[in-house]
Amino acid sequence: MRAGLPKGKRPLILDDAINLPNALTLSRIVGIPFVLWFMDSGTPKHNFYAALIYVGCAVTDALDGWLARRQGITSIVGKFLDPLADKLLIMATLVFVIYDHRVGFWGTMAIIVILAREISITALRGIAAGEGLVLAAAQGGKDKTALQMVAILMLILYHPYPLNFFFATYPVDLARVGEFLMYLSLLLALTSAGSYVSTFVRAVNQRSEDAAVDS
Repeated sequence: MRAGLPKGKRPLILDDAINLPNALTLSRIVGIPFVLWFMDSGTPKHNFYAALIYVGCAVTDALDGWLARRQGITSIVGKFLDPLADKLLIMATLVFVIYDHRVGFWGTMAIIVILAREISITALRGIAAGEGLVLAAAQGGKDKTALQMVAILMLILYHPYPLNFFFATYPVDLARVGEFLMYLSLLLALTSAGSYVSTFVRAVNQRSEDAAVDS
């Protein structure tokens, strides 16, 4: 329900969709092809441009939620678009990382498992919603997403960059750093997935026990 509407009155879907937070969310989706297009060029300069757009998309993820809370906006369209934009951004870049051979065999396997996890947990959330249950985002899931975003950023930049450490300069291979962080995010992805499944099973069992007591 949008702020300012009479109590009990639901907005038309078009009115519900047109607001600044949703516009920022849509800009995140629109930015995805540009990230992939610059990555496809593969030069350090174009990878840097892709990284800038990617970071901009990540910033809008935090900004749209902050604006929605500040303006008192609860949008049905926003509830659909916001997680969709997040999944599209992460999944599209991960698929392109494999396509562009930016990770090795085990990195590819890690990404496949991560993508399978994302699809599975999204499906589980849908089943839970259908049963009237809510699977709130766990801290492990939030940590996984944050680590994934950093890992993807490293894989977008990809090339070695010289970094200054006090009085010495060392080349840092961002591709290897990104792949290592992807392995770490895989561990968090699996543990957080286990937490979601465990929470779902406990909730279903608890409801069954409550129903048996009531009967």
